[in-house]
Amino acid sequence: MDEALAAGVHAWVVQGYGRERLRALVHLAQARAGHERKLRQELSELSERFEERKLVDKAKGILMRARQVSEDEAFTLLRTASMHGNQRVGQVSRQVIEAAQVAEAINRAGQQRMLSQRLVKLYALVCAKTDGDAAQALLRQSAARLEDNLKALEKTLSAATFGDLLQAARTGWEPIKRLLDGPHEARHLAALDELAEALLAQADALVVALETSGLATTVHVINVSGRQRMLAQRLAKQALLAGGKTSAALTATAKAFDEGMAALTRAPLSTAEIRELLAAARHAWDALREGVPRAGSAAGQRQLAAASEELLDLFDKLTGAYQHSIQVLMG
Repeated sequence: MDEALAAGVHAWVVQGYGRERLRALVHLAQARAGHERKLRQELSELSERFEERKLVDKAKGILMRARQVSEDEAFTLLRTASMHGNQRVGQVSRQVIEAAQVAEAINRAGQQRMLSQRLVKLYALVCAKTDGDAAQALLRQSAARLEDNLKALEKTLSAATFGDLLQAARTGWEPIKRLLDGPHEARHLAALDELAEALLAQADALVVALETSGLATTVHVINVSGRQRMLAQRLAKQALLAGGKTSAALTATAKAFDEGMAALTRAPLSTAEIRELLAAARHAWDALREGVPRAGSAAGQRQLAAASEELLDLFDKLTGAYQHSIQVLMG
């Protein structure tokens, strides 16, 4: 009987068939099948509504935290978007959740690019004994931040889709970590920089894969803003390693940063907060550039350190503003 029910049988006869009973038995089986279909459909609809409710609640929470709006305002945003897109609120909510996850992952992977360059910059400052204690503390903080980001990405991203890139990032980080755990000496700078360049390439590959995943359509601005963090750290690193001498690599980094600033200025996504942060970033960038030819002196090194850290703080805020914007979250 259990096997028959599992196979979809709705009626059976124990003592054999009688021709006069066959018609009634067939009608009974059909009625039972129809009743079960109705129950399954109702259960499926209830489950779908329950799952949709969970998606809506999660999407509302994302919008409430990102834009500091009330629950009612967040739901109004979802409902309006569903009407404009001719979609169910649950579908829009799923898109918001996916966009938020991709935006956060791009921000974190972008931080890995920046940290690869910041580690070398801080290591150089420690070796130069310019504000050594402060540089040492920031070096430890940067290493911990890189490790935390890597763990978060490994936890949230699909291993089937991004596992090879995450493994490459993990493999690239391990020798850097071992080098940072040892004595900090200038003779290790070249090796550290080489390892950091490989880590930068691995992080950049992950950013590109996330941006082109198709899960969110308006995340490019997060990539551009996050890359500015890396370029500021890279310029400071290159100036310190070159002792203030101009090089083609340093010129290329400065040009890339200027192009990024122009792209962010042209971007249609703009608020008063974003415009204010961009203006402050331009001033900090000018200060960083002024310190480049003086990188061979303690005063120039301190100027490079202060300006690059200020740019890091500004672009952390700016990238967060883009990540949590309504345009990015809701396409």
